[in-house]
Amino acid sequence: MPDPLSDLITLLRPRTVFAKAISGAGGWAVRYGDFGHPGFCTVIEGRCRLAVDGAEAVTIAAGDFVLLPATPGFAMSGFEPADPVVIDPHAIAGLAGEVRHGRQEGDADVRMLGGYFMFDSPDAALLVSQLPALIHLRGAERLATLVRLVREEAGAERPGCDLILSRLVEILIVEALRSVEGDNAPPGLLRGLGDPRLAAAIRQIHGQPAHPWTVAALAKEAALSRSAFFDRFARTVGVPPMEYLQSWRMSLAKDLLRRKAGKIDEIASQVGYGSASAFSTAFARHVGVPPRRFATTA
Repeated sequence: MPDPLSDLITLLRPRTVFAKAISGAGGWAVRYGDFGHPGFCTVIEGRCRLAVDGAEAVTIAAGDFVLLPATPGFAMSGFEPADPVVIDPHAIAGLAGEVRHGRQEGDADVRMLGGYFMFDSPDAALLVSQLPALIHLRGAERLATLVRLVREEAGAERPGCDLILSRLVEILIVEALRSVEGDNAPPGLLRGLGDPRLAAAIRQIHGQPAHPWTVAALAKEAALSRSAFFDRFARTVGVPPMEYLQSWRMSLAKDLLRRKAGKIDEIASQVGYGSASAFSTAFARHVGVPPRRFATTA
C-alpha cells in the first residue's frame, strides 16, 4: 500500500546531520537567531524553558522530544533570572563538543542532545509549510533512542556513517511526524492522512501519479460525493485535490530530472502527461523554467 508520508520524506532526501550535547546550570538564557534548517532535541535530564517564535512558550523536561521543522528564532533558559546571550546559529553550526550555558562548573540543571540536518531537495518547503513551527512530544522514548544513535554515529566517523545518519534521520522524522495527530496538525498532508476518507484518495495519488485522475474519480476512492470530497479535501489539506495532484507530480518530475532518470518524454509519461510538450508547458508554469533547463541547473 502506498505510504505518502514515507514518499515525501524519501523525496526530500535528508542528509548532513550534526548533533551535540547541550547543558545548562544556574542562571542562563540564550537567544538563537533564525536558522532555517530542521532542528531537533531530546531532554536527557532536568528541564528548561523553550520559546519558539510563532509558538507558545513551553517547559521541556526529561523524556521530551522537540522538532523544529524550519528552526525559526527561539529562546531557551533556566528558571533563574538571566539576561539572554544572543547566538548566531550559523556561526556555531559545525562546532564540536558539548555546549554549556550558564555556570560552567558543577552539575548541570538540564542536559540535552540536540542537532540539525539538511534536505538535499529544494522542495523542503513542501513539508515545512504543512507543519507546526514547534512539534513537542512528551515521553518520547523511541525518539530519544534515535537521537542518541544519531549522536553516537555523528561522533564516530566510521565507514558508512553518512548513509546510516541519513537513514536514522529519515526514521526520526517519520516517527515524529506520525506522532502529530491529524486534528492537531495544521491543514496539510499530515491532517489529510488523519482523515480515513481523504487518506484513501491521497494514497491513490501517490501510488498512481500517472493515472488520469479527476475529482470525481478521487471522490469515489474516498467514498464521498464529488462536492463533499472537494470541500473536505481543500479544507483539510489546504489546497484543492487537483492542485495537490499537480504539486505531487511536479515534485516527482523535479526529482527525476535532477537525477537524470530518463528523457523528457519518459518523465512526462511517468508523471501523467501524454506528451513532452504538454508536460513542458505545465512544468514551466509551475516551476518557472522549462524541464530541460531545470535538468541542466539542478
